[in-house]
Amino acid sequence: MEYKNILVSVENEIGILTINRPKVLNALNMETLREIQSGVQEIRENVTLRVLIITGAGEKAFVAGADIQEMSGMSSIEALDFSKLGHFTLKMIQDLDRPVIAAVNGFALGGGTEIALACDFIYASENARLGLPEATLGVFPGFGGTQRLPRLIGKGKAKEMIYTGKMVTAQEAFQMGIVNRVVAPASLMEETKKVAAQIAGNGPVGVKLAKMVVDSGFNMDLSEACSLESFAFGLSFSTQDQKEGMKAFLEKRKPNYRGR
Repeated sequence: MEYKNILVSVENEIGILTINRPKVLNALNMETLREIQSGVQEIRENVTLRVLIITGAGEKAFVAGADIQEMSGMSSIEALDFSKLGHFTLKMIQDLDRPVIAAVNGFALGGGTEIALACDFIYASENARLGLPEATLGVFPGFGGTQRLPRLIGKGKAKEMIYTGKMVTAQEAFQMGIVNRVVAPASLMEETKKVAAQIAGNGPVGVKLAKMVVDSGFNMDLSEACSLESFAFGLSFSTQDQKEGMKAFLEKRKPNYRGR
């Protein structure tokens, strides 16, 4: 499928969704959000893909935020609809039944940080800058930043970032637990693809179930969450992947997973 504002490509078992508006630092307007939805759905429907990487075009920005030119003239109702569109888009990313890695190159501000937070984890280049600067514009994060960031780093640190609107460096984001790894800009995609390939080489059903259990159990009572884990663990033994993985281990060979 052809898009105006994003690119979707495939490398072996890895899908790559690139937000492609470099002239405006990949800012998010409504059209781009709808295209991201379509791109994620395209990845979902391609059963051969086992991991998705989301990144931004160019070297300056992952996503510099929502399109302020578009937002500045919105009415209250239009802003509500815009927020709902952003939430729906990011929920599609979060709920994809395969791991999603954000490869953050350059600025990830406002909606850019919020997209990254909707992914399973984040790799960032050394020149990356993350932040939720909406308070400096008289508003506040509207695509899930007030909810996902506190769950990741705690309320105090999240409130500080949201109230001040300050940017943090990639290294500071790593120290805060927002970012999993910081790499040289020229190595970002190579290193992200490397870990994506490692994930893709594991049993895809087991990885999908693990994502479901971690995400679903996160806000459950511990006992209830552990029961969910046991149920899903038992379910994994009904799959061909489990039989192939353990047989390959005993036979000292590489498994040939088929995702079922």
